[in-house]
Amino acid sequence: MPEPVVSHVQVAPALAARRLGAPRTLFSTDLGRTVTETELTDDGILLPDGALLRWADAEAIAAAPNACFRLLAGGLEPIRAFSGTTGRVVGLMATTGAPTMILGGFYMHRVKGTDPWADTLAKVAAVAPVRGAVLDTTMGLGYTAIAAARTASRVLTIELDPAVVEIAALNPWSGELFADPRIERRVGDATELVAELPDASFDRVLHDPPTLSLAGELYGGTFYAQLLRVLRPGGRLFHYVGRPDSGHGARTGAGVIRRLREAGFEAVAERAEAFGIVAARSARGRRR
Repeated sequence: MPEPVVSHVQVAPALAARRLGAPRTLFSTDLGRTVTETELTDDGILLPDGALLRWADAEAIAAAPNACFRLLAGGLEPIRAFSGTTGRVVGLMATTGAPTMILGGFYMHRVKGTDPWADTLAKVAAVAPVRGAVLDTTMGLGYTAIAAARTASRVLTIELDPAVVEIAALNPWSGELFADPRIERRVGDATELVAELPDASFDRVLHDPPTLSLAGELYGGTFYAQLLRVLRPGGRLFHYVGRPDSGHGARTGAGVIRRLREAGFEAVAERAEAFGIVAARSARGRRR
């Protein structure tokens, strides 16, 4: 049985049930993917594997809304790591749905008015139908690769930072990233790895880079030209840019649209519901 992973989202209802004197409550040890009825004892929450989450530890988890915790024999361990690649701390943060990742204080998914999994589905749906071969340029927690692999024949996902892979491996929501044979993971710089990929080898490209201030090279015309090159004629790209009604999102989006067109993409258009932009390679297969 996988080790329990919990957050304030799971322990808060159990603490409330304890205050009401309830003997049992529903509880999740995988960040909400599944729930089971568990016993509330004088000493703590009796987990399905027989381990005990003591009340003092439950209170500590409840007081840390930006963290998720592994429950180990030696006690609690927050799911975070220092990245030698970026020089920043990477951590897993709970939401009411799938968790997101925090990198240097930036959320890697939308969480306001949605949750990371719904956010991912909106991005993938923007270039539906997602079939054939898919390139996911920035793996993160792997949600995009997981969602795409449910209809695609194969998905190649790239992650710059080994620390991010480490965090994903501990996230219960990322299990398919490591188990689905249709998903291939590569660790390295996307600007370098994409340049090595064969021409016209993907039907869809899903490009969900960190914010411009963290990964400016992933917003450049040179990289866009490489994404166009690896798309098959008629292939489509989704590019996340952020809230279109915010000043930052509008400025970023305008620059992205201009550079995509300069790189040779056609049918470049905003997709406000997915906070991004879609574009296509000409069905005639010509590149500028």
